[in-house]
Amino acid sequence: MGYKQELKRQYSTVQIFAVAFSIMGLVPSIASTIAFSLPAGPAGMVWGWFTASILIFFVGLAMADMASAMPTAGGLYWWTHHFAGDRYKNALSFLVGYSNTLGLIGGMCSVDYTLSLMVLACVSISRDGTWSASNGVIYGVYVFFILLHALCGIFAGRIMNRIQTFCIFFNIAVIIATVIALPTGKLARGEPLNPGSWVFGHLENLTTWPQGWSFILSFLAPIWSIGFFDSCVHMSEEALHAAKAVPLGIIWSAGCACVLGFVVLSVLAATMSPDVAATAATPFGQPMAQIYFDALGRRGALGFMAVLIVIQFLIGLSLITAMSRQAWAFARDGALPFSGYFRHVSRRVRFQPVRAIVGLVAVCIVFGLLCLINSVAAQALFSLFVASNYVAWGTPILCRLVWNRRFQPGEFSTGRLSRPIAVVAVAWLAFGLLLSMFPTTGPNPGPADMNYTIVINGFVWIACMTYYFVSARKWYRGPQMTVDQRVVVSAQEKSSCA
Repeated sequence: MGYKQELKRQYSTVQIFAVAFSIMGLVPSIASTIAFSLPAGPAGMVWGWFTASILIFFVGLAMADMASAMPTAGGLYWWTHHFAGDRYKNALSFLVGYSNTLGLIGGMCSVDYTLSLMVLACVSISRDGTWSASNGVIYGVYVFFILLHALCGIFAGRIMNRIQTFCIFFNIAVIIATVIALPTGKLARGEPLNPGSWVFGHLENLTTWPQGWSFILSFLAPIWSIGFFDSCVHMSEEALHAAKAVPLGIIWSAGCACVLGFVVLSVLAATMSPDVAATAATPFGQPMAQIYFDALGRRGALGFMAVLIVIQFLIGLSLITAMSRQAWAFARDGALPFSGYFRHVSRRVRFQPVRAIVGLVAVCIVFGLLCLINSVAAQALFSLFVASNYVAWGTPILCRLVWNRRFQPGEFSTGRLSRPIAVVAVAWLAFGLLLSMFPTTGPNPGPADMNYTIVINGFVWIACMTYYFVSARKWYRGPQMTVDQRVVVSAQEKSSCA
């Protein structure tokens, strides 16, 4: 594909899957996003997840098709440049590269912001809800975890693949423990489980939107939770047999999230308090903490929250690894400011893009200043992740549909279903992008309830394209070969013969 090997190939197929699966971190991700689906009631939580996760799985299939054919760390912007027409390829590739990079930064910020809230929620639980953290304390804890993730991402790079394997078992163990402990604890306290008719059929509406739209807004929980399978793509140049490992990692992670998330949410709905509004308005700041507290008591809730904190930390560790690969690849093609500096790969620290990690952490610390304003401003970190990534995912798939003659399937292929799958994926991504911009509490929101996604991402997209047309169009030419072209042609000929 025109790039010389600079990173170390050490990730097996299972470990590539583990990167995405551990970043999704189902139980802590559900804990982070349950506030978006809880207003629709238990049926909204469960069926909203199930419906949206199936549609997200179509996106994974469409991405897996391209990842097998063209596995590279900067996959999304690389594919866009490859598929798009000559007039548009540089501009669209530039937009997708920045959207993907900033979307991953937003994801990193939101993960560590949520991690900070989890830690501080444990403090609140230990004090029976009589204490709550100030914005300054939240930001201080957030910066601590960002820096800790950076240090671990740099110096644990050589064992990161083994850490990912550990993450699979740890995540599955927590899912099993949650599914068993919550009903057992509820029954041990002499309280009955909620009946199946309530779990799967009871809708509520804690918003001022119509009932149907309140249910659709519950899709935001899986949209924000099942959003990191593109991390497999960014690990392509460290994967053993990438043309097989990367697509399988995408499909396995998206499929597991669909099925296991449905199971976990069904159990949560069966064990939560029938007073949905009280759970949503918990003094602990996290509805999931309230559900654990109601079923297991203070000690049990603290125990499970401590485990979720560990998983959330591992999510950030996996994410900073994938995020740094995307930024490094984009710098390698000369698209980032100071690209010559950030594209450096350290041989002293076992082939890690150390400078890219440091630069990304600095940006995360600046973006995290939104925590000092209020929780609404901090939610912009989630918005940056969702909207920017949905643009980055959808653009190459759309370009492939428009210029389909350029696509040559790889080892993994959905065959004749490839094009219909891509159509469904693009339609869902367009709808999900629109949905992410709605205020969740209802129409006519005040400043405290407004959804600022369009403001944050509009600024990102406008600034990106302004930068392109004012300056970058003069020098950005898309992916740049780092090996002799004759070597590439020879490799392509051998692949064709095989």
